[in-house]
Amino acid sequence: MSISAEEPITDPNSLLKNRRQSWSDLWLKNTKPLKHVVFAMQLPSIPTPTSTKGSKTKGQTLISNFSNIDRTLLLSDELVLKILSKLPDSQRNSNFLVCKRWLNLQGRLVRSLKVLDWEFIESGRLIARFPNLTHVDLINGCIIAPHDSSIWLSHRFLSMHINSEISGFVPNWRICEENLLSVEVVDRGLKALAGACPNLRKLVVIGASELGLLNVAEECPTLQDLELHKCNDNVLRGIAACENLQILKLVGKVDGLYSSLVSDIGLTILAQGCKRLVKLELSGCEGSFEGIKAIGQCCQMLEELTISDHRMEDGWLPALSYCENMRTLRFLSCKKIDLVPGPDDYLGSCPALEKLHLQKCHFRNKRSVRALFKVCESVKEIVVQDCWGLDNDMFSSASVCRRVKLLSLEGCSLLTTQGLESVLLNCIELQYLRVQSCKHIKDCEGSAALSTLFSVLKELKWRPDTKSLLVSSLVGTGMGKRGGKFFKKS
Repeated sequence: MSISAEEPITDPNSLLKNRRQSWSDLWLKNTKPLKHVVFAMQLPSIPTPTSTKGSKTKGQTLISNFSNIDRTLLLSDELVLKILSKLPDSQRNSNFLVCKRWLNLQGRLVRSLKVLDWEFIESGRLIARFPNLTHVDLINGCIIAPHDSSIWLSHRFLSMHINSEISGFVPNWRICEENLLSVEVVDRGLKALAGACPNLRKLVVIGASELGLLNVAEECPTLQDLELHKCNDNVLRGIAACENLQILKLVGKVDGLYSSLVSDIGLTILAQGCKRLVKLELSGCEGSFEGIKAIGQCCQMLEELTISDHRMEDGWLPALSYCENMRTLRFLSCKKIDLVPGPDDYLGSCPALEKLHLQKCHFRNKRSVRALFKVCESVKEIVVQDCWGLDNDMFSSASVCRRVKLLSLEGCSLLTTQGLESVLLNCIELQYLRVQSCKHIKDCEGSAALSTLFSVLKELKWRPDTKSLLVSSLVGTGMGKRGGKFFKKS
């Protein structure tokens, strides 16, 4: 039996070069993820007793320097973001002051932002600092504020500085329109914002055009809430491209600030494009029966409609009956409802309507108010607040709403106890009653039937004036708290 001798290996590294690389070799080649670990392992060894005095001093210096190093650098950005997101808002807002890294990380957590300076968008700093925005308000950023102004104008839509050279108000005053950015600048900013924030869900802007809104519709498919000021019919062509839009607020004309036209043409374009609308507010918009009818027929999911300071033509009110699934109807700061609503046979009604809210409106004639309550006869909640002109004769029209469970009256100075009682006795399902700041409603004028009604209410808030004694006299009687004596804890 012969045994052959192995040949000596001349190059020890040749086998290593030809050997197939293992997973450990491939992993160790990428030393980038280990840089923080290697940095932490570079601790100076504890000097031995035989070490010299110079080496001992050097080791102590390195240890003291390591104690001053930011140890959060050992954590990944994802882990730091997860920790910061758990903090309450009161502590989270000041985290950006720690260092530049935390400044950038804190920007990733910001979801809602109000822009005050348009340069912040055009320079790209907004996109770089806050890449994950979902709610953006551009109203104040679209307004050019004068540098030397000390006059502050506050409106429920916006607040701004105005030129101190203005001596007074004039009928055609449009102070905001004179200080708006150009349409081209606003559209350019919207294009940059939409391209950087594809997850945008809510946008508030003024002075945009159809092109700017088309860019937003294409780049932000998840946009659900849009508030557009100084809107017109042409701009609504861009809004119609937002197929997933659910909440929309259109502001056409605001006296003293700006003027724009929204007519039946724009409302029809809107209805045909945004069929998934759930909430719609029309402020300072014109139109007529046809525009509201188109919205009711096309937007089958519409549940809440708000009409604010409208300029509608007479005869538009019967179109509300086409909103078959509408649950809430609000009138806000309207100088009129509908002076010529048409015959009662053509009014119709909203079968699913549950809430009717009237705030700061002018009631000029009984025919208009009677038509409104006729359309809303199935309502279960009526709230009237600070409405001018509502007297006994007009309020008696609410008697057709026999299914009302909640009635709230505030600031109705012309309404008397007799007018209130005539309506309450017809509301056989009434459970909640609130009467505040109605100076002509007196405690002593209530009848026995009204007192009986009060005794079966679940909630009674009675404060028609500061001299009312009914509330204090009901303490301990259980009146206005039906069921209280049966469900008291022993």
